[in-house]
Amino acid sequence: MKTIARLVLKPGMEIGEDVLNSRGEVIVPAHTIVDATVISRLERHSVMAVSILDEIDYATTHFEKVRLSQAFKNFEQLYNHLFPQYKEMMNNLVEKGIPVDTSILLQIYHILTEKVVSGRQLLDFLYNMVPSEDELTHTHSMNSALIAGVFADWLGMKPHEKETLILCAYFYDIGKLKLPNSLLWKSGKLTDVEFAQIKTHPFLGYEIVKDLDLDPHILKSILMHHERCDGKGYPSRLKMQQIDFYARHISIIDAYEAMTSPRAYRQSLTPLEVVERFEDTGFMQYDHEILKPIMSRIADTQLGMTVKLSDDTIWEIFLPNQIRFSKPTLKREGIGGIELLDLSKSSLKIVAIY
Repeated sequence: MKTIARLVLKPGMEIGEDVLNSRGEVIVPAHTIVDATVISRLERHSVMAVSILDEIDYATTHFEKVRLSQAFKNFEQLYNHLFPQYKEMMNNLVEKGIPVDTSILLQIYHILTEKVVSGRQLLDFLYNMVPSEDELTHTHSMNSALIAGVFADWLGMKPHEKETLILCAYFYDIGKLKLPNSLLWKSGKLTDVEFAQIKTHPFLGYEIVKDLDLDPHILKSILMHHERCDGKGYPSRLKMQQIDFYARHISIIDAYEAMTSPRAYRQSLTPLEVVERFEDTGFMQYDHEILKPIMSRIADTQLGMTVKLSDDTIWEIFLPNQIRFSKPTLKREGIGGIELLDLSKSSLKIVAIY
């Protein structure tokens, strides 16, 4: 809702709050659709300004409200202003061998995050960003750097550790810039030959940066971000402690960013859907000491949200589940008082978040 001058009021706008005259009487009720008669009545009563409903007031889901908020619009504008600078630096490195100034990368991170009030808000903003198809690889890495900062804070990393993780995230997928987008973002199933080509990107990335003056953890993250703790990753089938400390974080960040970004073949997964995917396979593949607190924090960001279930009932996320993070306890007002529903004991699923 916003307040505007009567002189700029236009037919079709919707009054947000009752408009009162000097005696406190309602002359135009809330939710009245403005027409010439309404404007004339306001003029006769010398009303100078009125409240009208804004676009965000018509939003229903949580993420619609985020997308229509002024804070998101400011972030998106700044992101779109800085993104070409990041893209140019990376392209110059890949195509011309021009070293990247890592202090500029960190500066981009700090400029983008300095007015974001929380990690939850930043993740909500990134969830609503829609990249163009020809910039998916660059966007994936820049978003991963922003996510890295959130996760670093959640994990209590020291400032220098956080900066190292952010830089690892900026660089880890650089090898994909050597591969065609038609292969990287193919909507159908990859052939064995295509998957083998995809699996070369850690080596391609390492070749690009190996002679640069970069932190060794960045090089290891490029080489190891697809290794898995159960030894079933690539390219070297390393296990747990054989995988670099930062690479173990990056593999989780990489998976999270991929799941929360829209693709041609699916919508973005909601935060609790992401947590559920991690619960299904993640504890074998990823370092559980890193993954578990991240999953817990993601789940905690959803507390208090209004949700619709697969049976069309509406509930509020009330209590976290410390065993199955994706299955919280819900509550709603029932005929006999407060009703609780433990999703871990139900076949119902959350289908929308409000």
